[in-house]
Amino acid sequence: MLGERWAKDFDETISRTLESAGDLAGAVAGYSRFALEALRLQAKFELDRAYAHRTYAQVAATVYANDDYMNTCYLPGLLLSHYLWPHHYRQLRYFDDAFVKEVSRVGPALYYEIGVGTGIYSRRILGGAPEISGVAIDISSASASFAERHIQAFGASDRFEVQVRDIVRDPPEPVNYLVCVEVLEHLEDPVEFLRVLRTILRPPGRAFIATALNAANADHIYLYRAPDEVAAQLTACGFVIEQYAVASAVVPRRPGIPVPEVVAFVVT
Repeated sequence: MLGERWAKDFDETISRTLESAGDLAGAVAGYSRFALEALRLQAKFELDRAYAHRTYAQVAATVYANDDYMNTCYLPGLLLSHYLWPHHYRQLRYFDDAFVKEVSRVGPALYYEIGVGTGIYSRRILGGAPEISGVAIDISSASASFAERHIQAFGASDRFEVQVRDIVRDPPEPVNYLVCVEVLEHLEDPVEFLRVLRTILRPPGRAFIATALNAANADHIYLYRAPDEVAAQLTACGFVIEQYAVASAVVPRRPGIPVPEVVAFVVT
């Protein structure tokens, strides 16, 4: 699909995190449900040009607070999507090349991952930068537990801590490195959230901030249509953009049809 590096990476993730045949079968079933739901919502989005949900309250109970859905569909589906959706895997590679390599040169340091999800980005930074330690922060206890198991499977638990916490209401102390992947589109007011991120990134620290565009997942609220919209919010909140990359899920069937994309920024 995406080359030998992709195949080795995918095989290692499956063998470490999905050790039994039952674990793998459950993850595949969860991914199938997750992907079909995304396709259904995307088809509706192509017609409406709007996401189905507009408020956090609409998605919190059915997604983040629903442990069964999180553990059997959302989290395993999201994990496998990083290898089965080309734009997700390209973003992982960009993270490795544009951010992890830089962090690996600094020696001992602390990073936060805000919105840890499955833990895949924390796993990659902990694996690529052996002297760094991380604190992952998420509002979902299911995500926190899933991420902890993920990091444990890769032998980095001694450098990793998870907190269930709302950083807008309870921001942590500033650090030199931040990771925040595909959180902004889940919020009613991403600008408020970005202002908080700016306060917890200690100058001249560096952050990797990524978000989804035109992607009608079940818990996406804020619609970004183009990378420039994200860039404008970042700069308005005091970030300086060093570089960025965009990856598309598919080629549009015809001009004018919105397709899911991810855009990732390295900022200071």
